[in-house]
Amino acid sequence: MATETQCRIALSFLPQIGDVVARHLIEHFGDASSIFKASRRELERIAAVGPSRAAAIRAFRDFDRTDAEIRFMERNNIRAIFWTDEDYPAKLRHCWDAPVLLYAGGAVNLQAPRMLGIVGTRRPTAYGVACCKALVSALAPFNVTIVSGMAYGIDITAHQAALEAGLPTIGVLAHGLDRLYPSQHARIARQMRESGGLISDFPSGTALNRMHFPRRNRVVAGICDGILVMESGESGGSLITADLANGYNRDVMAIPGRIGDAASAGCLALIRENKAALVTSAEDIAAQLNWRQAAISPQAAIQTALFRDLEPQQRLILDMIGEGRLSMDEIQYKSGIPRSQVAGDMLTLEMLGMVRALPGHTFQRLPA
Repeated sequence: MATETQCRIALSFLPQIGDVVARHLIEHFGDASSIFKASRRELERIAAVGPSRAAAIRAFRDFDRTDAEIRFMERNNIRAIFWTDEDYPAKLRHCWDAPVLLYAGGAVNLQAPRMLGIVGTRRPTAYGVACCKALVSALAPFNVTIVSGMAYGIDITAHQAALEAGLPTIGVLAHGLDRLYPSQHARIARQMRESGGLISDFPSGTALNRMHFPRRNRVVAGICDGILVMESGESGGSLITADLANGYNRDVMAIPGRIGDAASAGCLALIRENKAALVTSAEDIAAQLNWRQAAISPQAAIQTALFRDLEPQQRLILDMIGEGRLSMDEIQYKSGIPRSQVAGDMLTLEMLGMVRALPGHTFQRLPA
């Protein structure tokens, strides 16, 4: 007789049995083992099952495949988190299409009290990358877990920024945990396993397929308190994730961009159609998600910690501004830093609450 673990994994392998029907079965029988012990007639009497699904359950014999999956999990320190387990993410459990089984690798805590999904284009602008890095760094005092999809662009920028800020970060994959796409992100993925990790609702051996992206996106949206769209075109996975999050009654936020900029068209549309709140700082995000009063250290201590992590040229700019005010042109002239880099550095310092932008492209340093 198969064990409960074997039956849980087998339930996710069954043809014609998706996550919604699987959860109906669990609610009816109480556990996965009882489903495979039930007679065809018992199964057919369940409204969501019917004759064809009942036949598929009764015909399942491929427990060799479930055993292979268990051996793979044991070799690679991967946990199978079932829908009824205590460590199954509580927020996701209440989503109508929540996966019945998640595979998790690393020090993943899916019950973290604060989880923010950050999504965006695979081809971000320098502005989008700078915004993403600065916002994640500024969120460090709120002890947030950053969630994204390990893709090129904004996704991997968010994961990397979280690691640099000392924040846990979780990557949600659109394939099995026996591979990583893109492979260029393997080093970051290894670092993530130390504080956060990787999750997927696909078993090992599942290759990347574009059809899997919406399934991946629903997990990103479902486990988080809110979704932040950094940059997005008029269509794409980021907007799908935002729509899913709205359907789950999650807070959706977006960073505004320049009018006419193709990389910001999706964000501007979300804001215009009241599908996302406009945010420009970590404080905006904290206020939107009711995190404002829960920072873990005073602002002075925050800025001291952040100052230690600044790039040398960003420290130089702060020292140059001193107690006065400097324009962008003056900063560029005195520092010798190219204007494009100055613009990115000023954006980062502004996001971190270290400088304030004044009329005429002038900046003032804020007190610690």
